[in-house]
Amino acid sequence: MAKVVVITSGKGGVGKTTTAAAFAAGLALRGHKTVVIDFDVGLRNLDLIMGCERRVVFDFINVINGDANLNQALIKDKRNDNLFIFPTSQTRDKDALRREGVDRVLEELKTQFDYIVCDSPAGIEHGAITALYFADSAIIVTNPEVSSVRDSDRIIGILASRSRRAERNEPPVELNLLLTRYDPGRVAKGEMLTVEDVKEILSIPLLGVIPESESVLRASNTGTPVAFDSESLAGRAYLDAVARFLGEQREMRFVKPERRNLFRVLFGKA
Repeated sequence: MAKVVVITSGKGGVGKTTTAAAFAAGLALRGHKTVVIDFDVGLRNLDLIMGCERRVVFDFINVINGDANLNQALIKDKRNDNLFIFPTSQTRDKDALRREGVDRVLEELKTQFDYIVCDSPAGIEHGAITALYFADSAIIVTNPEVSSVRDSDRIIGILASRSRRAERNEPPVELNLLLTRYDPGRVAKGEMLTVEDVKEILSIPLLGVIPESESVLRASNTGTPVAFDSESLAGRAYLDAVARFLGEQREMRFVKPERRNLFRVLFGKA
């Protein structure tokens, strides 16, 4: 049975779209047929991160409105046959995400894919609430700083009370925490919350820690999900997170300061 995985956050700028792209790519690399959907109507960025912005003809809203069918809007990734991108509209407003239309499209996607990864807008506006409503699993993306963690706690409350699973009295949405832009050096100086601090506040399982890394910016600028860069620290951290999501046991790396060697400095393998 296909699973709807919503990538969400309480505030913007935490690396949510980067995470959606990397997580979907990681699932595809593991052999799972995966589609990643942009729910951020009007401010779409997923197609840029995925490097397919010039290939967008029809979008999520076109399919909801019946102006195009699903196969016309889906974009197959050129790097992995298991990965598909479903862009959204840049010109409509978020009210175009009608719940009944989204439900119909997701049900059709479930017949074709193993995982449906939803890149939710930050916060609790209409697009975010719509994505959260349909979640089977949610990955809460947060930075190790107080306001980001506090806002994430609010998202957890919404998932517990306003999801379709809660409405139908079904088993709750599976929650996982992904801590991004983590810098062990700054944590040691008291400039960031520790992993344990964040876990204690949010009280949900930790799926992964993504280190602050220049490779994330490089990946975004080149339209390549960072999970495809298995030589980078961030790429390896995302692949570890995907493995844990799929039930594997992996050591939690990148939580302590790492000595950088000359090779990494010279060749930018951060």
